[in-house]
Amino acid sequence: MVKFSGYSLTSSFTPFHSVILKKQRIFSALDLYINNSTKSRRKLSVFANKHQPRNIKTHTEMGAEQYRPPLFSVAPMMDWTDNHYRTVARIISKHAWLYTEMLAAETIVHQQGDLDRFLAFSPEQHPIVLQIGGNNLDSIAKATQLANSYGYDEINLNCGCPSPKVAGHGCFGVRLMLDPKFVGEAMSVIAANTDVPVSVKCRIGLDDHDSYNELCDFIYKVSSLSPTKHFIIHSRKALLNGISPADNRRIPPLKYEYYYALLRDFPDLRFTINGGIICVDEVNAALREGAHGVMVGRAAYNYLWNTLAHVDSAIYGAPSSGLTRRQVLEQYQIYGDAVLGTFGNSRPNIRDLIKDKATSHKMFSVALLFVRDECVTVLQPLFGFFHSEPGNNLWKRKADAAFQMKNITTVKSFFEETLVAIPDAVLDSHVAELPSGRKDLFANVRGLLPPPYETREEEVTVYA
Repeated sequence: MVKFSGYSLTSSFTPFHSVILKKQRIFSALDLYINNSTKSRRKLSVFANKHQPRNIKTHTEMGAEQYRPPLFSVAPMMDWTDNHYRTVARIISKHAWLYTEMLAAETIVHQQGDLDRFLAFSPEQHPIVLQIGGNNLDSIAKATQLANSYGYDEINLNCGCPSPKVAGHGCFGVRLMLDPKFVGEAMSVIAANTDVPVSVKCRIGLDDHDSYNELCDFIYKVSSLSPTKHFIIHSRKALLNGISPADNRRIPPLKYEYYYALLRDFPDLRFTINGGIICVDEVNAALREGAHGVMVGRAAYNYLWNTLAHVDSAIYGAPSSGLTRRQVLEQYQIYGDAVLGTFGNSRPNIRDLIKDKATSHKMFSVALLFVRDECVTVLQPLFGFFHSEPGNNLWKRKADAAFQMKNITTVKSFFEETLVAIPDAVLDSHVAELPSGRKDLFANVRGLLPPPYETREEEVTVYA
């Protein structure tokens, strides 16, 4: 029995595969913070000059559209913050800033014939930030040029990922913090090839390079050598001794005092705090303490409804969407069934595989496996949707069983099979009271601030 009851949809979602995204001029909220919209900038980096195309402006122009500032953003997470997650996240929250997964610059360059698969998104996902990674200026420049026409609201460079594949063999991610001169050059190259603001996401250090002064040296050099005025600070250092990315989110201690000291020592820059903040109540605690913005990672994914449904009202003071869980799922069903089978040459559409009458039963079974696998990918962001609610465990068991059924090949058929586990009272209720966070998360953080940073006497070519 289908549990949808014919609620009218409050908005429609345009499948991104059917949209040809033209180059857009969109005013980023970060322009409220950085004064780069009224004057052109002089590029002193030879790398920026080398890679700057003539037909792309080097400064942000104000457009007609204006978003609220990034007080709350969802962290870029590999295999998590894909198009599917961002779509359901935007249905729930209209004002949260969303980030893509990190895309390697080399991948973008080498996939020029299939860019939509990696870069396309529906217009409803704005405001949205593209995060790229890499250590080759030519590839970074070309990747930025290719991405620019998709209309992202900001381009972010990953200088914080500790994964062995990225910071180890890849020699980028958090390892770039050891070379602030290169990061400054890379940010100049990115800025020269896009017409939106640029930002850096980094840790507070890595391995033995973990002093506050070393962090400040990195911030100072990057911001002096490039137009970068926004830094997202993960308030842990990274350990590159072979521990897993999960352990790198747990073992190194949080040092929020480093973040708040940056606000003191770099008053002309904007900083977003990241790391260990797991609910909207704690986001507001960080903002009350003076944070410019807060980025939340896995809590925004694992507790999708309980986190994002509070963002618009509790953080931005705006009306919430007023949607129930059932209405969110109704909208997501339209999106999910529209995109199944859209991208990927290795994921054939079932109709393509069975249109030839001579197609064997074995090939038909393979087609079903492909379709079910893609269905799992589309539905994955919903696995925390009913966290702690009655029927959640039964719903997950039904979901596991449904993915093995041959007749479950659409989001609609999946919901018909599984939502009987969730009581109507849960599906039709609006967001509950704001969950309380830890009261001592930022206790005495001002009393722990390190001594003020003093700029080292080094020759730095200042970006002006």
